Amino acid sequence: MLLRRNASAPPAAALPPPPTPWRARVVKRALKLGALILVLLIAWLAFTTPLSRSLQPIAAPSITLLSAEGEPIARRGAIIEAPVHVADLPPYVGQAFISIEDRRFFHHIGIDPWGIARAMLRNLRLGRVREGGSTLTQQLARTSFLSPDRTFGRKAQEALITLWLEAWLTKEEILDRYLSNAYFGDNVYGLRAAAHHYFNTDPERLTLAQAAMLAGVVNAPSRLAPTGNLEGAQQRSRRVLRMMAEVGYISEAKARNTTLARVRRAPDGDVPTGTYFADWVLPQTGALEDEAYGERQIHTTLEGDMQRYAVRAIRRANLGGAQAALVAMRLDGRVVAMVGGRDYSQSAFNRATQARRQPGSAFKPFVYLAAFRAGMTPNTPVNDVPIRLGNWEPANYGNSYRGRELLRDAFAESSNSVAVQTQERVGRRNVIRAARDLGITSPLRADPSLALGTNGVSLIELTAAYAGIASGRYPIRAHGLTEPSPGWLGWGAEPLHRGHYFPMLRDVMYAVTQRGTGRAARLSIPTFGKTGTTSDYRDAWFVGFAGDLVVGIWVGNDDNTPLPGTTGGGLPARIWRAFMVDALGIRPARAPAVPLSQTDRTSSAPANVQAPPPEPQAPAPQVPDNAAPIPVGPAPQPGGATQRPPTN
Repeated sequence: MLLRRNASAPPAAALPPPPTPWRARVVKRALKLGALILVLLIAWLAFTTPLSRSLQPIAAPSITLLSAEGEPIARRGAIIEAPVHVADLPPYVGQAFISIEDRRFFHHIGIDPWGIARAMLRNLRLGRVREGGSTLTQQLARTSFLSPDRTFGRKAQEALITLWLEAWLTKEEILDRYLSNAYFGDNVYGLRAAAHHYFNTDPERLTLAQAAMLAGVVNAPSRLAPTGNLEGAQQRSRRVLRMMAEVGYISEAKARNTTLARVRRAPDGDVPTGTYFADWVLPQTGALEDEAYGERQIHTTLEGDMQRYAVRAIRRANLGGAQAALVAMRLDGRVVAMVGGRDYSQSAFNRATQARRQPGSAFKPFVYLAAFRAGMTPNTPVNDVPIRLGNWEPANYGNSYRGRELLRDAFAESSNSVAVQTQERVGRRNVIRAARDLGITSPLRADPSLALGTNGVSLIELTAAYAGIASGRYPIRAHGLTEPSPGWLGWGAEPLHRGHYFPMLRDVMYAVTQRGTGRAARLSIPTFGKTGTTSDYRDAWFVGFAGDLVVGIWVGNDDNTPLPGTTGGGLPARIWRAFMVDALGIRPARAPAVPLSQTDRTSSAPANVQAPPPEPQAPAPQVPDNAAPIPVGPAPQPGGATQRPPTN
């Protein structure tokens, strides 16, 4: 007999579900892990991708240096100009770029699958990569915000920026950005700069042919830049015109009959990207740098006319194979002209700022400044006779000595004997102190030949020191920016001191050009300066001032070989005068004044012949610091005459 189950009894427990197959478990876990990785990847992309900057105006970094008149004189970095706006351009300009680069620009969301497929089919049909599938928005994202690395992360960032741009900007704004930042070859970025660079016109005035050529260049700017490959650029522009006809922007007849554009450069050509002055002044701009991204225009002190006069003076000089340098500055140290060598394209080494050469007698103003501080004056009697310090006998040029004379005349004739005697009288340390006070920063050895300029200095620092003498205040720092930041190289932070003894220095420097070694530099207005010539004619200098200009000239060979017969009072003085005549708009003096010696020591020519003597110095001797100069020559005769050695 079967027993019936009690209805009130609880039901039997349900059977557990069958176990999930292990493959299904793996799939679920993989999906969860993939979702987590995707979230982390998106978060990483959002964190590392410069999305905020992508909505800001874009420009490639660039510095343009402007002259004192506001004209471009040099450029570093990309050539860029103001952005363009499609609404201000002829319609065919934007249409040309859209036709050749992204004909579905107004119909996609930044990434165009149809465009990618079309490009792939065309490339397969041609058997080579002829056409890309990137949209204009992708190109903007790629070239403006990302590095050129071809990695998965970079491509993902590109896609994210592309979608971001499409979401936040209108199509017209994207096209504005693209045209304003596309690369057109020749280091030119942006349609405005390209229009000026290749056609000397504004983008608003571009012709159809010019627009087609520029649209064609962006595909391969280095290869198709019309300045280097006009034929290739014209062939590409013809293709752009055909594409415009296919899209319907122009008729086929218009595409066929349009005359292809040719390059039309500005008469003055491009702004140079390297000049001696630019190389010197650009490091100074570091004090003005900020976080700005894009083009910066920096005003300099260079004056266009002065620079042209300087270049002309150097080019017209009979240099042979030698080099020359010129620095011109105002009394406050503003550099208005600089030539660092004969040809920048051949040698960018700046002999005006980088070279340190022996100045010879051009160093003597510091000796005489120390003397004036010690109580001497231009009218102090001195004895120009042969002397000996230990085993060293500094000699005058041609062993010619004048005996007893005034300090002024000894300076004018560049007596080595008197300079060394004066140095030993006032102390070498005081001579170095005088040089330091006027701004000489190069190392100076306190040896006996210090007075004769055996320590190397740069032309620009020596010229700036002379600017202090001219202005009556020191130290004057040479500078090339109109608005240097406070404290840059000490300029703007260092107080100027009044040079109480500078009038006496100007007194003796005036005598140099009137009847001394610098007669060839004499102008029709008061002229002050000092010549310098080193041993074996290796360096020749003239540094002087007139009006409101202080100018330094150096002539020599880079390898330090001699220039026989070249003295500071010769070629450098003539270059100096040629520049000053143009710069000051004056005439040179009709004839040099009669020299002190009444005859020119370099020849038997009459006194009015412009052939001033050099002032070479001997190498640095080994002499004890406490050695005193000992006269070794003939005693001066009554009346100041001296028995001179016979000459051949």
